[in-house]
This record gives sequence, structure tokens and C-alpha cells, in this order.
Amino acid sequence: MAQVSKKRKEALAKHDLTEVRNLVEAAKVVKDITYTKFDASVDIDVRLGVDPRKADQMVRGVATLPHGTGKTVRVLALVTADKEAEATAAGADFVGLDDYIAKIEKGWTDIDVIITMPSVMAKVGRLGRVLGPRGLMPNPKSGTVTTDVAKAVQEVKAGKIDFKVDKTGIIHCSVGKVSFDEQKLAENAIEVIQTLQRLKPSSAKGTYIKSITLSSTMSPAVPVDTSVTSA
Repeated sequence: MAQVSKKRKEALAKHDLTEVRNLVEAAKVVKDITYTKFDASVDIDVRLGVDPRKADQMVRGVATLPHGTGKTVRVLALVTADKEAEATAAGADFVGLDDYIAKIEKGWTDIDVIITMPSVMAKVGRLGRVLGPRGLMPNPKSGTVTTDVAKAVQEVKAGKIDFKVDKTGIIHCSVGKVSFDEQKLAENAIEVIQTLQRLKPSSAKGTYIKSITLSSTMSPAVPVDTSVTSA
């Protein structure tokens, strides 16, 4: 059996982590039981009553967090020459096409998000083996394949995130940093939850949102009331 660290014991002793809380209270507890020396990410995990093996129950979407993620997102814009200035002005960290495609084919993936255009997807598509396993492949459903490159770059930089249910039926994504106050963390979390509610597949039966937890990078999970509709 794995040993429980001293810090984790202290965290477990401070709060009853079986108690179901509202989002603000849960965020406050997460902040209180996080002992990392760095500014840890705060994550939300939502277990959905869907069967991801069925195409009509594959939940995937995007949410724009009102207070951002707190992360510096490195954006690569794979665009044609006439869109390069637009992408640069919008805040893209790397802009180009053929040179970056060649770099990626050699293994370079020092980026967080790739935004591209429909007209160049034939070229970008061959990067699937490198980008797919890393979750970096552009996709129209996540808004990263678009003709409005500037808008897409700005949204990602401002806190737009995309998520996809995993094979166990869980959505996992970041809603900020431990340095955020609990109200901002709660408001970011409710944006994700409300987005998931709008994406409920018509074929999903029974309870849709089965459980919600908040946690930081190295903290225990804190249960959240599944009936939450606001922060």
C-alpha cells in the first residue's frame, strides 16, 4: 500500500473530504489543502452518465472561462502567408506553415494549442501521428480549424478551453490556479458545468451528471453538489 505523505495527512485531517459542498466552499477547501510550492492548477472532474463508445453519446465541446485558466498558453498558428500578420497581431506565439510542419514531423511539440485554416488541413492532416496522441490535433469542433484565425487565437489566449469525455465517461479540465480566489474558481467551474448541461446527448438516459469533484495538482478531491447551477 502506498504511504500517505505528511502533507496529505495534514490535508485529510483539516477537512471532511466526504462532505458534499457547493462550488465556492469546495474551491476554498481545495485552496486550503494544497501545499505545493508552485501555483498549482485547479481541476474539475465531471462523471457523466454517457457511453463514450457510442458516437451519439461522445460529449465534446469548448468553454470560455470568465477568469481564464491562469496558464500561459503557447499558440501555434499554421496559416498561409496572407494570414500571418493577422495571427501575430492576435497574439499567436508561433506563426507559419511549411517550416513548422517540418519541425513537428521531426518531433517538435513545444506548444499548447494549434490553430489552423480549412484550406491547409490537407497539409496539417499528415501530422496526426505526432499531434493526435498529444491532444494537439486541430479540430473544427473545438474551434481550432477556422477561417477567423485572429478570433480563435484571441479566445484561446483569453481562457477558451476544449474538453472531451474520456473512455470512462469523465470530463477533466482545468478551471484556474490555486492563487485564484474561490469565487473566480467557482465561476470558471460553473461555466464548464453549464456548457456540459447544454451538450447533453438526447440519447443519454438516466442521471446525466453523476458526480463532480474539484482538486488541485496534488490535493485530494473535494466532492461538489451535482445539482449546482450557479457559483
